[in-house]
Amino acid sequence: MSATMAAEPGLPESGSCPYRVLRSPDTVREVLHRPHDFSPANALLAVTPLSGRALRILQKARFALPPVLASNHTETHTGIRKVVAGFFTPAKVAAMEPRIRGLARESAARAAQALASDGSVDLVQAVAADPPAVIMLEMLGLPVRDVPALKAWSLDSLELFWGWPDADRQLELAQSAADFYTWLRELVLESVASPDSNLFNALALHGLSTQEICSLGYFLLIAGQETTTQLISTTLFRLAEGSRGISWSEAASGLKARDLVRHVLATESSVPTWRRVATNDALLDGTPIAAGEEILLELTGNHGFPWAETEDGEGADRSGPTPYGLAFGSGIHRCLGAKLAELEAAVVVHETAAALKGVRLQNSNPDWIRLLSFQAPRTVVVEPG
Repeated sequence: MSATMAAEPGLPESGSCPYRVLRSPDTVREVLHRPHDFSPANALLAVTPLSGRALRILQKARFALPPVLASNHTETHTGIRKVVAGFFTPAKVAAMEPRIRGLARESAARAAQALASDGSVDLVQAVAADPPAVIMLEMLGLPVRDVPALKAWSLDSLELFWGWPDADRQLELAQSAADFYTWLRELVLESVASPDSNLFNALALHGLSTQEICSLGYFLLIAGQETTTQLISTTLFRLAEGSRGISWSEAASGLKARDLVRHVLATESSVPTWRRVATNDALLDGTPIAAGEEILLELTGNHGFPWAETEDGEGADRSGPTPYGLAFGSGIHRCLGAKLAELEAAVVVHETAAALKGVRLQNSNPDWIRLLSFQAPRTVVVEPG
């Protein structure tokens, strides 16, 4: 276990880190498996306190995020998680593979056409952005619409809650979040009234209020697709860069594409850190942790440990190495879309490598999204090699 108060990757260059930073995979996993001692209550709180003006913008939209799933440390969590998990069973994820491959192939074909006609193409927008959003909405039984707006809202909300926006930028981001929440609330009301099966009416049947469903949906519709877009973006960047031992032509093999995705999950996942807060005075590796102390867990980048998560993330199979085992968390709050995200990323990388041959990076030093818990290149522009 290591603790530091120095500036960390993903934190502003100036100022100190307000969190105890834990890097050891075994220690991180222990924290995630001790929810009674280390609560997720701070997991979705804004890193930068919101100004009064920003809060008023949100309040005008009736914006509210009561703890429901990722930040829920009460006894209601298990039942709600079970409802959501029903939309991400292994069978349902596997059944989506042909749809994922079809979308990926169509996007890759359009990217190849753009490359031929324009001389370059940004793979983030061309192949990584839309398929995860479409798949997420379809899996949840929700209408596929307003995808460009959803993508823009997602990036803005990530910056608002996990970034360091100044006062003026906060107002822009708060207005975007308010617009997203208004759109989401209308979608929730429409979906709850729908006779067709979907996540929102399933949650209503479970007893959740409209406000609680909106709270769950707000971050699920972001995390369920934007983090996958970011995983794909980083994988394609490293592939085109040629720095991870797998060539572009080799990635046209499905197995090699999957191997590269897993390597990125282990080394620089789109969600490299996550937060917890100590609820009681506790010991961790013999070190005292005071109640109220906030903890930043490093999920990826330091994972050479010999154990693997089980399918449901509740236990461990120590028969062999899984170097990306904590990329999706662990224990009772492990990401329910882990298998879906890995499948989508591998398929998109595979289909893109197969459709665009002999390309190279146009810009080897693009701007990156660098937030407390999210990272990815904003663009991956390639040109003929």
